[in-house]
Amino acid sequence: MTGSMWMPTQPPTLPNLLAWHLQPVPVLPTLGLVMAVLYLFALWHLHRSGIRWPVQRTVWWLLGVATLILMTATGLDGYGMQLFSVHMVQHMTLSMFSPVLLALGAPVTLLLRVLPARHGGGWNLRKGLLALLHSRFAQFVTHPGVTTGLFLMSLYGLYFTPVFDSLMRTMWGHNLMLVHFLVIGMLYFWGILGVDPSPREASRGVRRLAPPVLAILELFITVPFHAFFGVVVMMSVAPIVAFYTHPAPGWSISPLADQALGGGIAWGFTELPTLLVLGALFLRWQSAATRHDRVADRKAAQDGDAERVAYNSYLAAIGARDDRSETAP
Repeated sequence: MTGSMWMPTQPPTLPNLLAWHLQPVPVLPTLGLVMAVLYLFALWHLHRSGIRWPVQRTVWWLLGVATLILMTATGLDGYGMQLFSVHMVQHMTLSMFSPVLLALGAPVTLLLRVLPARHGGGWNLRKGLLALLHSRFAQFVTHPGVTTGLFLMSLYGLYFTPVFDSLMRTMWGHNLMLVHFLVIGMLYFWGILGVDPSPREASRGVRRLAPPVLAILELFITVPFHAFFGVVVMMSVAPIVAFYTHPAPGWSISPLADQALGGGIAWGFTELPTLLVLGALFLRWQSAATRHDRVADRKAAQDGDAERVAYNSYLAAIGARDDRSETAP
């Protein structure tokens, strides 16, 4: 492998896997730290303005950053270059777990609240962000068909083609692949969770009528494809990628056994993110229903529940008309 990169020499024990070990060029850990600092800076600015921000969103964001750093600033990153199973842990975490946590942090909403809304002509960052959110490009890349296709291509288009081996030849290719996992996962779960403003205007309009239904369908579309991928990898009698055919000598690890373990990880890893997303969707739906009931109660208190009274009068009028029709000769 070309490029300067730390490669482990000791067997993959749990302490070795979790030991702090930065690569010579720590691309992803640096990105994670920048994301955490910018979020906390925006939060501080919001606090100075007297605007409250839900604590749980900050916790979700920082947990997402923590998982990103855990996958790329510890021994997991080096062992991921030696063992397919460890690489699959990185892949599943960066594409399915970290994006869910980060999306629950609502970074776009936070940014829109922090950036000043200047009136009049001229361009500013807030107008630029809103223009991007409403652009045709954003609507295209966040379309459910596009995000689902990209999400699944991260499995089938990567491991069943020569792309994986080509990227793993260099340190920069390896980092590019990890960034790809994170970005595609963010696009996919951003639309499903719907915590932040999204270019999916049509989807949002339908989702107001049935909040969790479309998101749950979109989420479960990928489940059988993940399961099928995991089963294929587990049952394969030959290495699916050439890069992992020669593990480090002295570790007594069979490439096919390690590949089968990686397939099992890909198959079973979907459960935790799926449960997390379903829980978040249920809480959002419940919160929306509660807000709707409160609005209806306030409206009824203000107008004496005129809508219900009018509807009951309408039903009473129909009933009286039917009674007259039955008694008429």
